Amino acid sequence: MRRILTMILVALLSLTAVANDFDINVNTVLGQLKARVAPDARVAIWNITVSDSTEIPVVKGTVGNSYQKYLINKELNLYNLTYIDSVRVLEENIPAEKEWALVKLSIATLRCDPKHSGEIATQCVMGTPLRVIEEVGDWLRVQCPDDYIAYVPESSVIFLNEKAFEEWRMSERYIVTVYDDRLVTKPKGDETVSDLVLGDILQFKGKKGKWIELATPDGRTGWVETSSVEQFDKWAQQPLDLNKIEKTARRMMGSSYLWGGTSTKVTDCSGLAKVSYFSNGIILQRDASQQALTGKKIADWHDAQLCDLLFFGNSKTGRVTHVGLYLRDGKYIHCSGQVKINDLNPDAPDYLYSPLSISRINGMVGTKGIKYVRDHDWYFFGSISCH
Repeated sequence: MRRILTMILVALLSLTAVANDFDINVNTVLGQLKARVAPDARVAIWNITVSDSTEIPVVKGTVGNSYQKYLINKELNLYNLTYIDSVRVLEENIPAEKEWALVKLSIATLRCDPKHSGEIATQCVMGTPLRVIEEVGDWLRVQCPDDYIAYVPESSVIFLNEKAFEEWRMSERYIVTVYDDRLVTKPKGDETVSDLVLGDILQFKGKKGKWIELATPDGRTGWVETSSVEQFDKWAQQPLDLNKIEKTARRMMGSSYLWGGTSTKVTDCSGLAKVSYFSNGIILQRDASQQALTGKKIADWHDAQLCDLLFFGNSKTGRVTHVGLYLRDGKYIHCSGQVKINDLNPDAPDYLYSPLSISRINGMVGTKGIKYVRDHDWYFFGSISCH
């Protein structure tokens, strides 16, 4: 024990010496910390500045969660730096009854700013769990299961406290597995309770023949044919099936492009990849440039396999701006203006774009940025994974 304490003391003294030798200050330490824990503003809130107008530097601004603030204090104290802590944690202002939210519409649109005229950031389907970070008028800043942060109208969700959220995760739920459908007021009825799209999650209420009664997150009940849904925990256990992913993508052929679209109604390029993989129970990152940093890298498109992700963009800067899913024989499906198929072979009549990089998702689920729904504790209370 004495030896361990001695080693810790030496390490701390060494850090102090490094700080003195290289003039490490509050700004330097926080800059390095941000690069490690919050390099991407799309998935982490980090608005920190350092004021040196007083004798002691004042660290001020906002972070999204309490763990980020803990890291700030831990890092600065590690270097024995003197500072005034004036950092606010956004989630600490959220009342307990509003810590979590569920999307109650078939599709909710999330924006970059808390206003309807704001740029579309992404979409979430019914039953998607959201962590509430901040209330801004009638809007909520939320984090999605893929870590993406954006604003959603409060009217698109229902709130849950921790206990209610736990109960929802343990409840019997069904997921929509067809391209689209309707929840109707009675079996064989024509009056609509809600439209439904692939990936919507509803709670079980009862069955009658080939019809099943389900409830939306906000308690609206209705009926849908059992062939359109599957028990959620059973669905989540499905094995990787590249043919199913391909089938989902092809089912969207001809549908129109929408920046930020992430559903079977309309989609953008990375949304097509997300929706296709989600049909197989896999969560990808939101944007193409994020997806490009995941998976196993494939050097040449001639070595690509079914549903590998192909990334396109500026060959000079390496900036990724587009993504598609590889099919076979040089063909790939993507959303550019509409969901369509093009060829990677420059000699082909339907050639369009050459990839900057290729990422294989097959065999990489569970690595950074790629996760099974069954292993995500926002969907299930405790893991139901069979691994």
